[in-house]
Amino acid sequence: MAGVSTATVSRVLNEPERVSAKTRSRVEAAVAHFDYTPHFGGRALASNRTNTVGAVIPTMENAIFARGLQALQEALAEDGVTLVVATSNYDPEREAQQIRALLGRGVDGLVLIGEARDPALYETLERRGVPFVLVWSWRRDCPWPCVGFDNRAAARAMAQKVLDLGHRRIAMIAGVTHGNDRAVARVDGVRDALAARGLRLDETNLIETPYHLDAGENAARQLLSVTPRPTAIVCGNDVLAAGALLAIRSMGLSAPADVSVTGFDDIDLAYVLDPPLTTVHVPHRRMGAAAARLLLRLRAQEDNATSVVFETALVERGSLAPLGK
Repeated sequence: MAGVSTATVSRVLNEPERVSAKTRSRVEAAVAHFDYTPHFGGRALASNRTNTVGAVIPTMENAIFARGLQALQEALAEDGVTLVVATSNYDPEREAQQIRALLGRGVDGLVLIGEARDPALYETLERRGVPFVLVWSWRRDCPWPCVGFDNRAAARAMAQKVLDLGHRRIAMIAGVTHGNDRAVARVDGVRDALAARGLRLDETNLIETPYHLDAGENAARQLLSVTPRPTAIVCGNDVLAAGALLAIRSMGLSAPADVSVTGFDDIDLAYVLDPPLTTVHVPHRRMGAAAARLLLRLRAQEDNATSVVFETALVERGSLAPLGK
């Protein structure tokens, strides 16, 4: 219909700048007439590349992952790469299944949350030569490309702030640490800060629970039912902290007058709570965009494809106050 070769059609669709405006308009008119879309499988076979990147995240219910994914998708789209997303629900076996399913679909790269997974899975990725980037987690000696922050240092800084305000009876509501290196690092960071002051975080003042509002509320009720009760509760994320604030209010207590509460992530929920939540700000959008750029460099085998570390920051709001105030 356009009166050109299939090679010219291909150039119009893939490299339009190489085709004259007159020819391009004829091909585009034919494309519109037939409502034509390129065949994904044919393209992949011809180029040995799908221009698709897979991401496996723990959940879509947490706003911080949603924002990071949005930035990841936007940055990949600028390079003509499509993002395919799967969720694991914090289940290592399910994550492994999702990764293998994405590899079966021929993705050109993967974005994974954290680094805690079966070593055999890393061996599979390296054997297949599929580039991957770990996000939301960073350590200096990590053997794989990562874009994230030091969870342990961030949690330690928050606990030190709580201690500096005079609190000594400190409890923690953490995420489930099994298969979650970020949750482990945050617990370790709080332990570091307490140990430096001669204090401990053990089974009497630490509860691991899923990152759900009602789970945070139930955990806080349990912690606040002991005598003497804690004067501060450090939480593994903002959703758990929101649940803790609900428990405090329902038990006839007040935050921060009776119990201070801190969170982690700085999602939108943090500053609309009553009182607004003191938390750790995580640069989720910047991490998503940086992960896309690093993965694209790895895919192109560029020499400057190195890990990226971001700083976090304490955001002080009304949920944390000096002891006795």
